Amino acid sequence: MKNSSFLFLLFVGLTIRGQQIEKIEPPYWWAGMKHNQVELLVYGKNISEFTPSIKNESVLLKNVVKAENPNYLFLTVDFSKAAVGIFKIDFSKKGKRNNFSVNYELKKRDINSEKREGFNSSDVVYLITPDRFVNGNEANDAVKGLNEQKIDRTHDYARHGGDIVGITNKLNYISEMGFTAIWPTPVLTNDMKSQSYHGYAMTDFYEVDPRFGTLNEYIQLSQKSKENGLKLIMDQVANHIGSEHWWMKDLPYNNWINYQDQFLKGKLITTNHRRTTNQDNYASIKDKNLMNDGWFVPTMPDLNQKNQFLATYLIQNSIWWIETLDLGGIRQDTYPYSDKQFMSKWAGAIMNEYPNFSIVGEEWSLNPLLIGYWQDGAKNKDGYDSNLSSTMDFAMQKLIVDGLNEKETWGTGFVKMYEGLANDFYYHNPSTIMIFPDNHDMDRIFTQLKENVVNTKMALGYLLVLPRIPQLYYGTEVLIENSAKPGDDGLRRTDFPGGWKDDKVNAFTGKGLTDKQLEMQLYLKKLLNYRKYSKAIHQGKTIHFAPDNGVYVLFRILDDEIVTVILTKNDEVSIDLNRFEEVGLKGKLVKNIDTGETFSWGNSLNLNAKGVLVLTTKI
Repeated sequence: MKNSSFLFLLFVGLTIRGQQIEKIEPPYWWAGMKHNQVELLVYGKNISEFTPSIKNESVLLKNVVKAENPNYLFLTVDFSKAAVGIFKIDFSKKGKRNNFSVNYELKKRDINSEKREGFNSSDVVYLITPDRFVNGNEANDAVKGLNEQKIDRTHDYARHGGDIVGITNKLNYISEMGFTAIWPTPVLTNDMKSQSYHGYAMTDFYEVDPRFGTLNEYIQLSQKSKENGLKLIMDQVANHIGSEHWWMKDLPYNNWINYQDQFLKGKLITTNHRRTTNQDNYASIKDKNLMNDGWFVPTMPDLNQKNQFLATYLIQNSIWWIETLDLGGIRQDTYPYSDKQFMSKWAGAIMNEYPNFSIVGEEWSLNPLLIGYWQDGAKNKDGYDSNLSSTMDFAMQKLIVDGLNEKETWGTGFVKMYEGLANDFYYHNPSTIMIFPDNHDMDRIFTQLKENVVNTKMALGYLLVLPRIPQLYYGTEVLIENSAKPGDDGLRRTDFPGGWKDDKVNAFTGKGLTDKQLEMQLYLKKLLNYRKYSKAIHQGKTIHFAPDNGVYVLFRILDDEIVTVILTKNDEVSIDLNRFEEVGLKGKLVKNIDTGETFSWGNSLNLNAKGVLVLTTKI
């Protein structure tokens, strides 16, 4: 058991005449849910020797299954007619001296929970690595009983001390910058012996890592986020766990994890990472199985979602967190690595409970065919529907970087971005796809663009006006880079300046920032705050013109609002505006969102520097 101020919520720790139940998961549920047939995982020493029963007219115990491991029971409880309150689950066996009861609670559900809205094209998401953002509570930097104790900010892969309270304390900054949603990487317990800071090797699905904070602090983060106009997106992992997960010391079934027999014999089988096997008509069964069943890395056991009890556990865990945290979205890690039939069922169950919710899945592919395959509504030849509202546009991300780094020729440069966006004809709904300049697994965009400030500004200006859901990584606004160690995950997740009390540079106040950093921060603040209220960017028509003479122009149009993005690689150029006559800007007054300058759209526009202009007819 872990040290945490909220253990009473997670453990039903009741010892009666030597019998202990260590866990019941989910630890509580809600009355009035569509998902009202709830599977309870009950864990305790030889618990299968006991017979559970419920003496409550409104609660029906429908099924009891003894796992292969006698320390587990799986109870299916029908809550369809149950009311809010606490009821008892009785456990008995021969000899009344051993009988005992535990309490289980059905909470009152928020009346608007089912109607919650997820993230969409009106949002811009701020991605945060919590350990590296702000240390709001130094008292939780090290917690007794956990494997990794040391805080070392000089080490890329050690814990640095950032936490949930730190994010909460800076919500005003995030909101004032113009963001409308936050996505912290996982903050559930990650009790690994090393590199536990990143959170993706979870060792308890129902516990907040006490080094990040408490469940109450997580709930407060959600509440304060809403007060600041920010949706909270939770980063979840259904594909794998950490090798220190409590299951691994006492597995419920012989097929709870993939390649379990080999693992128990000391052999680890890792995935081949051949994600195309999910769609490939010619893929061998061996390659498919290795892709989906192989472990992501040796320290991350791969979960077998074909086990019906584990599948239900994972679905319920996601719904539990949505209700508990009042979430505005889920980001699902390593989406194509899991069993794809299960992932469709998982997403379908969530969307059935919350029809307006949003889930984005990580599909690291540069092929639009693969990206589109995973989006809900795709007309796939195999009939597969993921029920996934959003996926990630790694393809367009690379094309933006390539297009800005390359010289302008017929087949290189801006044409990469132009033709990449033209692939939108394939997507069921391009506006619900998530676009980004970088993320926690990639080199910083400033590094990818060779620390070219102008090109970085062009990338961000273009990306934020596309028919997409943009996501920016913390620190992009102040040109954080990892050029000293490209490819180093730890440095990609570097500390945000000003997040620690002894920092000499503070990006929250501007102290110590260079002129270029301040310029980028202000540029993004202006553009993001304009975008926040721009219906044309949120849902307008898109028109772009093929790059010509080092100039690429794109428009977003809705009613009388026209947003124009002009990218140029020329030190000096005169643009013939008559080429864009069909857009209907002739004679209209336009304003530069960055500088505030206005001018009338005439026959030509002279530019005397490389860069990006974002213009609007909303004066």
